[in-house]
Amino acid sequence: MDACMEEKKTVCIEKNDTLGGTCLNVGCIPSKALLNNSHYYHMAHSGDLAARGIMVENVRLDLEALMGQKSKAVKALTGGIAQLFKKNQITHINGWGTITGPNTVVAKKSDGSEEVVNTKNIMIATGSEVTPFPGIEVDEETIFDVLLVSVGRRPFTEGLGLENVGIVKDDRGRIPVNNMFQTIVPNIHAIGDCIHGPMLAHKAEDEGIVCVEGMQGGHVHIDYNCVPSVVYTHPEVAWVGKNEEELKAEGIPYNVGKFPFAANSRAKTNNETDGFVKVLADKQTDRVLGVHIIGPAAGELINESVLAMEYGASAEDVARVCHAHPTCAEALREAHTAASFGKPINF
Repeated sequence: MDACMEEKKTVCIEKNDTLGGTCLNVGCIPSKALLNNSHYYHMAHSGDLAARGIMVENVRLDLEALMGQKSKAVKALTGGIAQLFKKNQITHINGWGTITGPNTVVAKKSDGSEEVVNTKNIMIATGSEVTPFPGIEVDEETIFDVLLVSVGRRPFTEGLGLENVGIVKDDRGRIPVNNMFQTIVPNIHAIGDCIHGPMLAHKAEDEGIVCVEGMQGGHVHIDYNCVPSVVYTHPEVAWVGKNEEELKAEGIPYNVGKFPFAANSRAKTNNETDGFVKVLADKQTDRVLGVHIIGPAAGELINESVLAMEYGASAEDVARVCHAHPTCAEALREAHTAASFGKPINF
């Protein structure tokens, strides 16, 4: 999409029938729909709603409807991408792309036909796949009540024709790139899960945007220290920047500011008081070095800290910004106040 905004003719070769990749089709998006709805069920079934004065009887789970709502959300979003492709005149080829030369990609379509794409620049954004169990071949189907897969993911870099242009993967299957996301072949770029760094959709999106800007001669900049991470547990966990162990190892003196959600008015009224905000600031300059949140909507709150760190804000800068009341975001202000001035105001 960004390439089209730069008025460049763009072709996207995608092996799946729907656009959006792993995140939108079977990853981040559907999992959050299921997580959100299952939390509502938990609130009703566990007595949480009753404790709030909301009486619900005969609570049951309609799995078919639950999955239907999830699928509806995914369909709307994948359809939205298709509309954006159409609006921006992006050519979509449904097939498997193989690089055959520095400026050539051959797309093999599902009907067996092939289409040759000649291009000035190539961007590899193939993502990742579930890491298979070593030495185990899946040769049967078994139905389980619960299945936990925690062997991680690996870059999806097989069968792309990298060997045709001399690109050699590292020992983890990743494609080596420079700070402009160029491979050993300057006009072939790679971003996202198939290169170094955390396998996060938002990290890949930022890389894609600045990579295209670099193709046009623009400045390429990503501060990986300012890429946030979120664990969607209950309560949520989110962080950005350094932790205390890293700062100690690097010999950087720092101040710590903490504020519990138990002392936050909005968290109190919502009866969601577990957790806290912790801010790490440089002892000499007061610059924010890291923020860690455990608590309600931590994944939403962390974005304020990402903005602060990206633009080099001090803890005092954030502490002096007016925050709406009553909101959980006030806990961020209090923690920054504690880091900069030694103690929060309301605790």
